[in-house]
Amino acid sequence: MQKNWAGNLQYSTNNWHEPETIEDIQQIVSKVTKLRVVGTRHSFNRIADSDENLVPLHKMNKVLNIDKEKKTVTVEAGIKYGNLCQELHQHGYALQNLASLPHISVAGACATATHGSGNHNQNLAAAVSAMEVVTANGSLVTFSRGTSGEDFYGSVVGLGGLGVVTKLTLDIVPSYQMRQDVYENLPLAQLAHDIDTIFSSAYSVSLFMDWQDETINQVWLKSKVTDGQPFPFGKDFNGAKAATDNLHPVPGVGAENCTAQLGVEGDWLDRVPHFRMNFTPSKGQELQSEYIFAREHAYEALCALSEIRESIAPHLLISEVRTIAKDELWMSPSYKQDSVAIHFTWQDKWADVQQVLPLIEAKLEPFQAKPHWGKLFTTSPEKIQSLFEKMSSFQLLLNKYDPNGMFRNRFLSRYIFNEGE
Repeated sequence: MQKNWAGNLQYSTNNWHEPETIEDIQQIVSKVTKLRVVGTRHSFNRIADSDENLVPLHKMNKVLNIDKEKKTVTVEAGIKYGNLCQELHQHGYALQNLASLPHISVAGACATATHGSGNHNQNLAAAVSAMEVVTANGSLVTFSRGTSGEDFYGSVVGLGGLGVVTKLTLDIVPSYQMRQDVYENLPLAQLAHDIDTIFSSAYSVSLFMDWQDETINQVWLKSKVTDGQPFPFGKDFNGAKAATDNLHPVPGVGAENCTAQLGVEGDWLDRVPHFRMNFTPSKGQELQSEYIFAREHAYEALCALSEIRESIAPHLLISEVRTIAKDELWMSPSYKQDSVAIHFTWQDKWADVQQVLPLIEAKLEPFQAKPHWGKLFTTSPEKIQSLFEKMSSFQLLLNKYDPNGMFRNRFLSRYIFNEGE
């Protein structure tokens, strides 16, 4: 049996099909009754698992078209962001936003509402303007912004439930230069009055903390380089001091796998992610959880979690706090609300983490926190369904295109339809 990227999850079937064309996918669909698509295997739960058949799309990984007039790029679903970014940059274009890791697939990231960071940066799926899907009857269906009505906004963060995504068209922008600056030891109390200022101080802002005390270990500022405008911060950032060496977010880990810091200017694709494409991202052997809720509650929520930091810290590698702009996608945790995300990178000890997550979820419950679809959580199906305003519409959409549940697995049955264990 094969495993996911972190090694914490073993997939439930050895029936792996590797299509190279749309016709290959249609042929697979015609022969099976149950099927799930797996991307770069960066999900930490069973959202992409199947008891019967799995389809990785890594052989469908080409850039198909860059439309300079419409400012879009069309790609096959299996392409990784790192490879897409290199080709876009060669043509003078960029994506507005990227996740921490360039190693993940475009289709997988969009299907789970994976995100980067920045007050004005929406999650990655919001860049999708069109999407082609092979549905359960073998038809090739196109969902397009502006022509598919409300179905488009339900389809993009589709959780793999509509069918096999074969092609995506994304909005692009002109290429840009960025710099990355890191500051150390920001008192948590500094956020009481300055949190909006801190998160709006750069194109993308990430706060890293280990919950050992009431201190934010590192502040990462990713700033666009604009001609004639100097970097506004010196050796001090709201009480945090400028780092003098490149740093890894996880204490004690070398920074060689991280993108360049210390204010060194560089291309967008080498600064927006935290980690370099051809190196092991993050720590490697780890577990991850993440909760997203309205940005206005950010400081209050951090203070609430600080009350249980003695339960969090012993099992943690690092925690990251970042913001996300609101969007219109039904199953996005940032649907119609500017959000903050609190991410936890855990030691690879599920028995311990499983005991901590309910404590975290209880502290975040007053803020209606939604878990990241591809990460670990213990929130009940009933609670998750209550958190998504368009849940019933999404259920109808899945039944419309997959009436017999070909693409439904135990995860979707439980968390979307509240069926099964």
